[in-house]
Amino acid sequence: MLNEDRPTILPDLTARMDEASREKLRCDAQAASDVLKAISHEGRLMILCALARGEKSVTEIETLLSQRQAAVSQQLARLRLEGLVTARRDGKQIHYRLTDDRAARIIELVYELFCAKG
Repeated sequence: MLNEDRPTILPDLTARMDEASREKLRCDAQAASDVLKAISHEGRLMILCALARGEKSVTEIETLLSQRQAAVSQQLARLRLEGLVTARRDGKQIHYRLTDDRAARIIELVYELFCAKG
């Protein structure tokens, strides 16, 4: 049940808003939508969760998720495309880390809302 009496940081869309503010809000909403689409996959969520604790090699991610290299690489490519992770080569190994603190914050909130016992 939604508690409508709790304080919120959300804008009041029913209030008068100048066109520049409304356009900025639209652009921000598009950016948020892009990030949410990028993480709206079980495999990508699990990868981000693993990377929230620090850099991991592709092999480590494969092992943690019990997934094949091709599947992990495909998901990492999507996350890289959206600018959420970055790669670093060390010899034959490729290591990934989060590049956007917002992704870590979103993952923590998703975990709190859907996974944490309490």
